[in-house]
Amino acid sequence: MIKPKVVVTRRWPEAVEAALVEDFDVTFNQQDRALTSDELKDAVRSADAVLPTVTDRIDARVLDNGKPRTRILANYGVGYSHIDIDSAKSHGIAVTNTPDVLSECTADLTLTLMLMAARRASEGEREVRNGDWSGWRPTHLLGSKVSNKTLGIIGFGRIGQEVAKRAHHGFGMRVLVYNRSPIAADVLARTGAEPVASIDELLPQADFVSLHCPGGAANKHLINCRRLDLMKQSAFLINTARGEVVDERALVHALTFETIAGAGLDVFNGEPDILPELRGCENAVLLPHLGSATRETREAMGYRVVQNLKDFFEGRPPRDLVA
Repeated sequence: MIKPKVVVTRRWPEAVEAALVEDFDVTFNQQDRALTSDELKDAVRSADAVLPTVTDRIDARVLDNGKPRTRILANYGVGYSHIDIDSAKSHGIAVTNTPDVLSECTADLTLTLMLMAARRASEGEREVRNGDWSGWRPTHLLGSKVSNKTLGIIGFGRIGQEVAKRAHHGFGMRVLVYNRSPIAADVLARTGAEPVASIDELLPQADFVSLHCPGGAANKHLINCRRLDLMKQSAFLINTARGEVVDERALVHALTFETIAGAGLDVFNGEPDILPELRGCENAVLLPHLGSATRETREAMGYRVVQNLKDFFEGRPPRDLVA
């Protein structure tokens, strides 16, 4: 029996790559670099399945290139705003993702960013590493408490709910949430969350604003200059969702003129390129997209892709079909 031909656009954990090889004819990206648009075009022309990540922009220019051989884009990650879903549908290409398995680790990292930003941990670590620390003193690097403050969550899916549980039950925080669709009463009770009617209602009340909404055109610059102005001067913005959700130039302005206290960012618009002005903001914690970066989670994500592929090529509906 001929194995389906699969192109993997980045290197994956070794155990998952071994599992792929058992059932598929796999081409790995040995250089582990982001593929160019032309290389992605070649992949969809030559392979039965392409396994992209957030670094791969699979748009109409990639897919509208003759008749693609690819029948499924099995995305390694929960977000899929980098894939043109309408174009994929027009070619009869299925799209899957990897939900559930990364929720806890991304929530953990969200709390990490909150704590780092509030307690000025990045500034302190740079000071120690640079040999600039002159010793303890009462007014040195004064930050903000996290415990018993108000957290506002925008987007209350799996990750947002995990963040709420940690914040409410672990730090005694009041949790306000905005979600486009209604939230079940049992979910609110379990997470200690209170729904609000709009983002504009949430922002002025929150000491921390954490973003967990999808990316894509619908949410581009959801947090813009006007909405940053609604935040408290003492508040912090946390983004582990997608870079395009925040207008980064507006954020730089808010951080520079201290109309908000700080930010913690794990995602960026156009990453890995980051605005030089943003890198220069001392009151911003900047991490290199580490939300799901634990061995356990990255392996679980890979195995989820493997199962989606097996289901698809064996004629079953994939568990994580999004289009």
